[in-house]
Amino acid sequence: MNTAPSPSRLPPYLESAIQRVRMAARSAAERTVDSLGLAALSSNNVYQRDAFLGAQFELNRKLAIFALNFNDTLDKRVGRDVAALSGQVVQAATDWDALSLVDDREVENQVSAERFALEIQHECEAELRELDGFIGAVLKLDAQPNARNPLRPELVGLALMRAVDSVATDRPDARKVLATEVGRSLAAAMRQTYLDITSDLRNVGVQPIAPSLRPVRHSGHGRHHSGYDSLDSVRGHASSTHSTGGGALGAYAGPGGPRGTGSGHAAASGHTSVGQGHGPAQGMNAMLGQVDPRMMSLMRQLAHAHLPDSGPGGLHGGFADSAPADGGAAATPNLIIAHREELRRLASGSLDHMVIDVVGGLFDQILADAKVPPQMARQIARLQLPVLRAALGDPSFFSSRRHPVRRFVNRIASLACAYDDFGQADAQAFMALVKDLVQEIVEGDFDHIDVYEARLDKLESFAAEQARREVRAEGAADELLARKENELRVQQHYSTQLQAALEPVPVDEFLRDFLSQTWSSVLTRAAHLPEPVGPALSERFRRAGRELVMSVQPKGSPAQRKTFLLALPQLMKDLNAGMDLVRLSDAERKAFFARLLPAHAESLKGRVVSTLDHNLLLKQVEQVMSTPLPKAAELPVMPMEQAAVLPSTASRAAFSDEEAMAVGLLDEASVDWDGQVDIAIDVEPAPSAVDLQIEGLPEPEPTEPSSGKTLADHVQLGFAYQLHQDGAWHKVRLAHMSPERSFFVFTRGGKHKRTISMTYRMLTRLCETGRMRAFESGYLIERATARARRQLARMKAEPAAAAA
Repeated sequence: MNTAPSPSRLPPYLESAIQRVRMAARSAAERTVDSLGLAALSSNNVYQRDAFLGAQFELNRKLAIFALNFNDTLDKRVGRDVAALSGQVVQAATDWDALSLVDDREVENQVSAERFALEIQHECEAELRELDGFIGAVLKLDAQPNARNPLRPELVGLALMRAVDSVATDRPDARKVLATEVGRSLAAAMRQTYLDITSDLRNVGVQPIAPSLRPVRHSGHGRHHSGYDSLDSVRGHASSTHSTGGGALGAYAGPGGPRGTGSGHAAASGHTSVGQGHGPAQGMNAMLGQVDPRMMSLMRQLAHAHLPDSGPGGLHGGFADSAPADGGAAATPNLIIAHREELRRLASGSLDHMVIDVVGGLFDQILADAKVPPQMARQIARLQLPVLRAALGDPSFFSSRRHPVRRFVNRIASLACAYDDFGQADAQAFMALVKDLVQEIVEGDFDHIDVYEARLDKLESFAAEQARREVRAEGAADELLARKENELRVQQHYSTQLQAALEPVPVDEFLRDFLSQTWSSVLTRAAHLPEPVGPALSERFRRAGRELVMSVQPKGSPAQRKTFLLALPQLMKDLNAGMDLVRLSDAERKAFFARLLPAHAESLKGRVVSTLDHNLLLKQVEQVMSTPLPKAAELPVMPMEQAAVLPSTASRAAFSDEEAMAVGLLDEASVDWDGQVDIAIDVEPAPSAVDLQIEGLPEPEPTEPSSGKTLADHVQLGFAYQLHQDGAWHKVRLAHMSPERSFFVFTRGGKHKRTISMTYRMLTRLCETGRMRAFESGYLIERATARARRQLARMKAEPAAAAA
């Protein structure tokens, strides 16, 4: 009778893979020894701390036993699996496996192992799918579609639990802690371990199992095709396949409806589309999950299929606001719906069938979207198959706003909405770039995340550069705003320095706040004025700050009182001049002087101060007020809490009248805040979380705001917005925002552009009062998803109403 092979009889490539798992388990145990000590130190619970320390002691003392038992259990299990896969008769197990229903601890080990396996499968699904193909090639499992990978997480988890059990045999509390902590550490390392094993097998020339393309009968032609061998076959099917009204979402009727009944060729071959992926992998050349090779072959050829081109002008030449909303959709076929049956036939299950239907329905809505210019609709239509490939391999496409494929589609649509006339040079340049980027994706390898991320970078760089040229053409607003923001950064840093230096000075809190906040702005503004005005004013205002501090000190002698009274008129004159420079409001001035005058009166009744104490205090104040202003280029990185405050400190007071006119600064006084804002009847409701939820797929992230106060924190360069100004709504485009988001520049109009600049404070107030909103109620894919679900709801309601 043949028995399970020993580890020495395993294939050498598999032995190398097992060694990597052993090393990962040993490293995880060593890391756990260190982490348990730190956990014990940070624990406030005595019993928990004792459990951590006991588990650390046992694991550190029996680390070799842990590794030995892990290796032995894993080797036996893998050996038995390999023997069974090779057709050998496996000898009956003589360990606790045969009595697993008798011992509670063994049952706990089995349950813990399966829980560990579920965690690994959740985190490493894409890596496991790829590894399955390589292990199948090593063990020659192409003829066994139901064979299981002998390095699957269940076996690793069981080996781990057996090893933990050997370390803490008589201590249940320590065993529980070790099972949790070592399991967590090993689970975090398994993704990289599986990647390393796959890389090793690839480097030695192992080719993963890939199913061959099988002949498929297409009833529309009444004959056989050996796969999709040429573009002619794809075009033939495109011409013979018809879609019905209502979109592909009609095939998915929700909880009580059908989810598709494809024949499942991919499932028969043992390979599946990744319908349960968990987000795109990270790193260079990371793939968007794995998809059945036959499905991938079909999608590539459909993506390369010819689409009619009307030249540089797009489908209908120049785009204007009066262009028909469905111009792009009418001239662009929905390839997913046209080839729905072929795609579903190669899909592996109901979830993949549903994804195909959902993406097809999305593109029905995308191609009919009134906000998308027809020229751009055609380019987005060419991305139908790349988007389907991303959705099949990674369902987080439907839930994550940061998904690179989703961001690419949304970004080109949103940027296109900002152009009023596609006959102008800047719009044509943008269209040419988008066309090239889409062509690179369709003709290239759209399996990898970095393909989309690289195109996103190009798109955003182009938008930023075009916006910079647009602002420069209207004047040097960006340079002026950059100087103003640097002035704000200098003032913020100087204010912090001044506040720390004034801490030991004996003055009232209101005066310390005035000097560190208001007067620091005065000194900063004076220092940035041109010579010779700037240096002279700086010296004058520094002297005024020094005199202000000394004016509230006790004056016990007649000479000191006389000196104070003689200097008071000049001090008040200097204070008012500084307040005028920073445009301090009348209310703030009155509040300050209302507290300063009583402080002056109190100083005249104070105790007698010796000449020595007076001179020492004067010297201390002179040192404080002589603190030099930092240079913008030498400023350290601002702490997060200070950087967050910087935009809100920017105000109209930072600009002279000439500067405000040069950049088109929008003043709060020019807005009728009490006036009524027109109701926009053409605004589509913003998609809600319920609108975006698709049953069977991950819950979507919250959408970005399209109106309200929070919109100010989400505006994007190059995007279009609607501004209520002069009693009407106007379409504006964000052309510039300063690095710290303190200032924003919008452009309005076509050939004769008008520049509108505003501070963050002004932008926030406009959004909060409903006078600024996004041009789009939501990103393109979010809008399409919401409309598709509403369409599906109507389709489900009509039969019910008819039956009633």
